[in-house]
Amino acid sequence: MEAKPVPTYRFDPPDIAQVNLLRKLTPSQHIQRLLDARELAVGLIRGRLSKRYPDLPPDRLNFKVVETFNRAR
Repeated sequence: MEAKPVPTYRFDPPDIAQVNLLRKLTPSQHIQRLLDARELAVGLIRGRLSKRYPDLPPDRLNFKVVETFNRAR
């Protein structure tokens, strides 16, 4: 008997309670959540890059952040 492959998931299944809370948000609250998530992502990437390149000036560091996002596409 052949074993079935175990499915791999890229993401965890959605939390139904969280989904229900998100459905109650207004459009402007949805946008604010997205902007907050973007700010967090940029901050994490900037922090990682600033540790990797401690002598890089802020304008060059910002360029590296943009490069990182462009590579992710």
